[in-house]
Amino acid sequence: MADVSLHYRSQAPLAGTFEVLGRILATWRRRAHERRELAYLDARTIRDLGLSTGEIQFEASKPFWRS
Repeated sequence: MADVSLHYRSQAPLAGTFEVLGRILATWRRRAHERRELAYLDARTIRDLGLSTGEIQFEASKPFWRS
């Protein structure tokens, strides 16, 4: 009969944690960069995108951790 343990112990319990944390930080950095770019758009570009100045200001003012 096979020896099956119900108490599996990984040798690297935090292996996936660092990968997930890295993805979260990369997402936050991308959002911050995109929102900075939005804040500097000129009126013509905003019109070309089909957005209003208020929509741009709303999105650009959100903190990087909020989607």
